[in-house]
Amino acid sequence: MEYIVALDDLRHFGKAAKRCHVSQPTLSVQVGLVEKSLGVTLFERTQTSVVTTPVGVDLARGARLALAAVDDAVGATMNDAQSLGGLIRMATAPTFGPYFLPRFLPGIHRSFPSLKIYIREDRPTTIEAAVLDGMLDCGLGPAPEKAGLTFRSIGNEKLYLGVSADHRLAGRQAVAIGDLRGERLLALGSGHRLLENVRHLVTAADAALIDDYEGTSLDSIRQMVSIGMGCSLFPELYARAEFRVDDDVKLLPISNWNERRDVGFYWRENSGRQRHYEKLAAEAMTVAESLNLR
Repeated sequence: MEYIVALDDLRHFGKAAKRCHVSQPTLSVQVGLVEKSLGVTLFERTQTSVVTTPVGVDLARGARLALAAVDDAVGATMNDAQSLGGLIRMATAPTFGPYFLPRFLPGIHRSFPSLKIYIREDRPTTIEAAVLDGMLDCGLGPAPEKAGLTFRSIGNEKLYLGVSADHRLAGRQAVAIGDLRGERLLALGSGHRLLENVRHLVTAADAALIDDYEGTSLDSIRQMVSIGMGCSLFPELYARAEFRVDDDVKLLPISNWNERRDVGFYWRENSGRQRHYEKLAAEAMTVAESLNLR
């Protein structure tokens, strides 16, 4: 299973063998034996590439889940008090993790000094799929939408409207939904939950979503807002970290729109390491309370 997953990931026999710490002939022979015993072709081989067949994709997905289940079982037997299973592969949304993790990770390291946490940033929809497929252990960020995931909320963030310093609303202390009628709103691209928040605001305010551009980061959205290309929503922790009073973008609460974004940890349902992730969520709740996100 490890050979098949590695070959599906890397599409190269030599690189897959190196990852699995075996020789290339050993890996090639073993994969060939699996194909022969199943009577199917898992990988199409050419002189320049390796392509996973549709049946190979299905088997690799199942292998990832099986390997993740084994990892869960092994991790669950380790000394929880010292390591929470020893290793956690976690991904976080770039709109939340960079502004929460610096407050969260130091405390986790003090409580569980033997725990290793590998972290990557990605779009929430991509993280959810990777957790479900067993490529990741858990995710941190906005509440997931995919079925098959357990979610533990740690808090929720306010959402602020950002407008340019010379915008007609920039001098207000707050705005109402009615003030945004006809305004053009910028948003992050597909796969980001903030896109859904912006869409909800567009519908509620009879505003317009700028759909000929998809932002790649909140920083790029902020720069476009600063030069009057439109308005946008910014979550609370990002706003606290990145905005200053004299910035070219002014942040305004929306007085009669109460939408916030629920954030927390999520993992595969029925995971054998659920108590590890519950512990992480409990620790994160304490941090969220100190940040007034509860």
